Amino acid sequence: MDANDYRQIFDRLLSEGPAWLPPSLWSTAILVFAAGLALAFHRMSLQAFNRFLATDKPRAFLRTFVGATAGPSRLAFVIFAVALALPSTAFSEMTTNRISHLLLVAFTVLIGWSAMRAFEIAATLYLYRFRTDVDDNLLARKHVTQVRILKRAVDTLLVIITLGAALMSFDSVRQYGVSLFASAGAASLVVGLAARPLLTNLIAGLQIAITQPIRLEDAVIVEGEWGWVEEITSTYVVIRLWDWRRLVVPLAYFLDKPFQNWTRESGSLIGSVFLYVDHTVPVEAVRQELKAIAEQSRLWDRRVVNLQVSDVKETAVELRALVSARNAPQTWDLRCEVREKLIGFLQRKYPQALPQRRLSFGEAPVAAVRSGRREAPPGQIARRPNSA
Repeated sequence: MDANDYRQIFDRLLSEGPAWLPPSLWSTAILVFAAGLALAFHRMSLQAFNRFLATDKPRAFLRTFVGATAGPSRLAFVIFAVALALPSTAFSEMTTNRISHLLLVAFTVLIGWSAMRAFEIAATLYLYRFRTDVDDNLLARKHVTQVRILKRAVDTLLVIITLGAALMSFDSVRQYGVSLFASAGAASLVVGLAARPLLTNLIAGLQIAITQPIRLEDAVIVEGEWGWVEEITSTYVVIRLWDWRRLVVPLAYFLDKPFQNWTRESGSLIGSVFLYVDHTVPVEAVRQELKAIAEQSRLWDRRVVNLQVSDVKETAVELRALVSARNAPQTWDLRCEVREKLIGFLQRKYPQALPQRRLSFGEAPVAAVRSGRREAPPGQIARRPNSA
């Protein structure tokens, strides 16, 4: 007997099976056995590949790639094994056609799944060269935001195309789709109105990915709340507020309404500190103290430090101190530090320069004014420093 005779006997055993088993049950057992054999072979191959690359650090990407594509490759093994075993079964022609159709649907799903994983791996490789854990991470946040939003849009599009292709492989669904397109006048209006919020946010997501009014970890003020952009999905944005609350805002909000973005062009910010002091304040001494405070602070980025008299009122002088820092959190901390130390400086060196109230019931003698005495002249209440 040659090889062809052995193959014919093997095919006959597979197709006929034991006489005490119904042909359909035996055929089902063949397909289940083929699928189980494919899963076992896939698992052994995966384990052997991981052991081979376990100690090879330069090939760490290959291990990551194999792990990310384990699902699609497992489905491909099962489809291939069942397709090979299907001709050896004893199913009826109708059952065989139905199983073949299911394999076609599974293959369509496999293509869509593989495309999604391929885009995910490409996005990971593209973002691998950008670091967001540094101070100057504007460029990195720009690319991370673009890639993540585009990835979600592509995933949504691939899911819709895959489901559409799988459903259109059924004749009944195909005929229904043709009839639906034939009478799609009113139906398109109803579906469009119902899906308007979803479509608006999807389009807004693409616009944000391209124009980028916001990025991940941008410091923003939305609805009077200050925080950081924590997550950008396909329909909404999550803002992490300063007190750890989360503000969820629709994507379309950032295209329809004004908001503040403190890190639009760069991470560095200029913080302002306002002090209200007496008219006798020595401005130059306060200016020199501000420079000394900035020089000693680890938060100052050594770019901007300035003190100006921004306003003069009847009861006080307004001083505006400007200091810059590398990012929004450091700017806030630096402002608090400068405010605290400047008040302490005035309390120690120039307490009379703190805000004061004056009440006068009569004119002070000219001699007392010229001599600069601190005693209160008759009929006049002395100055009393108030708390800053």
